[in-house]
Amino acid sequence: MKDDRTTPVRRTLLRAAAALGAAATAGCFSVDRARTPGGTAATATAAPAPGPPAIAPLKPSAYRLQPLTGYGPPPRTRPLAKPAVRRAPILSWDDGGRRSMVLTFDDGPDPAYTPDILRVLREHEVPAVFFVCGEQVRWNKGLTRRMADEGHVIGNHTWSHPLLPSLGRNAVRSEIARTSDIVERTVGAPPLWFRAPYGAWNRAVFEIGADLGMEPFAWTVDTVDWDTPGTAAITRAVREGAEPGAVVLSHDAGGDRSQTVRALRVWLPELLAGGYEMVLPDRAAL
Repeated sequence: MKDDRTTPVRRTLLRAAAALGAAATAGCFSVDRARTPGGTAATATAAPAPGPPAIAPLKPSAYRLQPLTGYGPPPRTRPLAKPAVRRAPILSWDDGGRRSMVLTFDDGPDPAYTPDILRVLREHEVPAVFFVCGEQVRWNKGLTRRMADEGHVIGNHTWSHPLLPSLGRNAVRSEIARTSDIVERTVGAPPLWFRAPYGAWNRAVFEIGADLGMEPFAWTVDTVDWDTPGTAAITRAVREGAEPGAVVLSHDAGGDRSQTVRALRVWLPELLAGGYEMVLPDRAAL
């Protein structure tokens, strides 16, 4: 984890192990068992230094992907329709028989690694969904705008990446709503997709996410890049999990993501050459 902007996440992880039992009895639905807090991930850190100043806004790229239809700011005279409350997150994407996949990146944006990922995606004309943390957006608004300008979808990954089932409803709403607010202020449109940290949902999380106008979106392929297993291991995970409708989980922040960048440069052109198409999720198709 990063030492200055993501230290609140580590502090949350320290509390999370004790909260897991309570989360289970609350009906928590988790699709990311490998990332549940514990072990070496929950190490104590020193008190954080004051956060860094916001980076200078990046100049919009001349290259633009075709944005997802309807992703722009909704008409102010018509409120965004609230989705039905789900009891399980969307795990894969039914592409109607097309050989397509969805690429997703969590925990960013991070000026150390997100620009490299954006360059790889731009080189291959591939869109992705970036599930951002509000506290990261706060320090990287220019980079967040660049992600949206280049045709990528901005999703909600909470403000500080806590284990949501361990929190009360008011705290859960604050974590999610604050992130939706800063995303809308930064890119001009609210997030339409939400991903719970650690893949841990419960009834309150589903209800609050829907009330804020978002669909819960999970994954089918976990690269486990958060554990820095090596470029080859990350690449192998995507190769073995690739199939029509697959949703790939990677990370562009939260630690050293150089392995993620190197692996992306390997497996992405391989999948494209193998006939796969990378697409964005479409709310109208649900």
